[in-house]
Amino acid sequence: MDALSRAGPRRVRRGLGAPPPESDPAVAPPSSGRAARAPKLPWARFSAWLECVCVVTFDLELGQALELVYPSDFRLTDKEKSSICYLSFPDSHSGCLGDTQFSFRIRQSGGPRSPWHTDDGHYSSRAPVSLQREPAHYFGYVYFRQVKDSSMKRGYFQKSLVLVSRLPFVRLFQALLSLVAPEYFDKLAPCLEAVCNEIDQWPAPTPGRTLNLPVMGVVVQVHIPTRVDQPESSPPKQCSQENLLPAPVVLTSVHELDLFRCLQPVLTHVQTLWELMLLGEPLVVLAPSPTVSSEMVLALTSCLRPLKFCCDYRPYFTIHDSEFKEFTTRTQAPPNVVLGVTNPFFIKTLQHWPHILRIGEPKMSGDLPKQVKLKKPSRLKTLDTKPGLYTAYTAHLHRDKVLLKRLLKGMQKKRPADVQSALLRRHLLELTQSFIFPLVRPGLRRRGGAEGRGGGKGRGRWWLWPWSLFLSRQEHYLASLMPLQRSITPWKTPPQIRPFRQDDFLRSLKHAGPQLTCILKGDWLGLYRRFFKSPHFDGWYRQRHKEMAQKLEALHLEAICEANIEAWMKDKSEVEVVDLVLKLREKLVRAQAHQLPVKEETLQRTQLYIQTVISSLPKDLQAVLCPP
Repeated sequence: MDALSRAGPRRVRRGLGAPPPESDPAVAPPSSGRAARAPKLPWARFSAWLECVCVVTFDLELGQALELVYPSDFRLTDKEKSSICYLSFPDSHSGCLGDTQFSFRIRQSGGPRSPWHTDDGHYSSRAPVSLQREPAHYFGYVYFRQVKDSSMKRGYFQKSLVLVSRLPFVRLFQALLSLVAPEYFDKLAPCLEAVCNEIDQWPAPTPGRTLNLPVMGVVVQVHIPTRVDQPESSPPKQCSQENLLPAPVVLTSVHELDLFRCLQPVLTHVQTLWELMLLGEPLVVLAPSPTVSSEMVLALTSCLRPLKFCCDYRPYFTIHDSEFKEFTTRTQAPPNVVLGVTNPFFIKTLQHWPHILRIGEPKMSGDLPKQVKLKKPSRLKTLDTKPGLYTAYTAHLHRDKVLLKRLLKGMQKKRPADVQSALLRRHLLELTQSFIFPLVRPGLRRRGGAEGRGGGKGRGRWWLWPWSLFLSRQEHYLASLMPLQRSITPWKTPPQIRPFRQDDFLRSLKHAGPQLTCILKGDWLGLYRRFFKSPHFDGWYRQRHKEMAQKLEALHLEAICEANIEAWMKDKSEVEVVDLVLKLREKLVRAQAHQLPVKEETLQRTQLYIQTVISSLPKDLQAVLCPP
């Protein structure tokens, strides 16, 4: 692997489905998306899951080389090709032999791209915010094989199969690669073409549905969660009415990794790392392999669910990445990004970063994997840095010793790994929701209706309620920023949403803070103050403000539909009537595109109102508004 750092990525040959010479992307101007197609897209179903499949090989003269892109009409810019080539191979410090799986994330280059398929609005409106398609980044899911092969000039067979997608379905795509890649390395192109054709027959990823996905004689059964699902939901059950043969391989999640296994080396500092993620702090994860690096970064960024991780993150990053200079410059503060690396060179290059997590090879210390120690940045050495969390940050919240004891006891009793992960995930979920809870409402009202910290059945299981309950029940803090519903009248512009005032919110914490739902003590006020300055507060508030604005527009539309429109039109000029038609049409288009939370009955009444208004106009205006 020593030649990898010197060689640049090149296309060595045209493989399966490669374009003819006149359309070679190396000659044509860099395009930025799927090529123009006929109205009926031949790869529409494939594109609902994947952007493309890439094969990266190692050429003795050229280094990493993009051997194949499939489907052949998908265009990658030169920068994207280079990033995929370098990130699809472990660097020389990892020494990975055999089969290795990991993932990376790259920034899309080349400007905005055309929609890859037509049903994205339906998916986006129902999927959790943490599972939305990435509009500006690609995920790369890699299956790398390096084995001795005397027939190769270098003495090794080195090749990667890469699935490129905008969906963060790491669990699903890793399972898919484990089925496809070994077969592909043996049979090459014909196998890959057959698999891509099978994926092109899959149903689109639909939140709330359990899907059966056939591939290579196996049926993979997955459930795509929705925004209103309970955070801790049971795994999908096999659809008995289908009598599938062979029996499907059931994945309990499309996106969740084995959280306990990923975070084992840092369990004693999981509280501190959760705070660093919440505040969007720059963090470098130096790991012994791309697998450990990518899994640790993905595990850390998932700690905030159901909140969306709004900062940049790179599960695996190398010195050849196009953003290397941007991330390593010392002329400005480190960016809000979590970097997963394997090259020790980064310790020297990123010494000015405030938080560096060095992970060693997994070692057991009694019943618990050896834990990294908290160390000051001044102890960070350029060479031979020992494992540890190098940071000057002091956690605002106290460590949860009860959690550590439960996890340790589970290891002693040989508790199943999925149960250990569920315990850890529930703890982080409770922590995140306890923190967000006061932001969405200042008072706690249980299902039974009692407020505050009063006892009663179910109080201790509030985190198992659907997330929508936290966003729709009474007395939300954000709801207090909304104008009263009685102030929304049909023929006037709706009132504005009041601004979020941090001081007002902080004062409310004394009687309605996270202490109502979380037993952890500490400086919650200080944590909120730092959170307000972080990218995650900005991202969270922008999303919530957008949802409130849509709700306000929906209420306004309902008010119009409930009004007597014929009485309103009596003393109105034609200009005012036409203006109303145009505005109603605009609202109707937005509502039909799932951008407004309105009922089907409201949509039908809006259409009827538009017809009624147009029929009252002169024939010439009717012809303009309703051309044949």
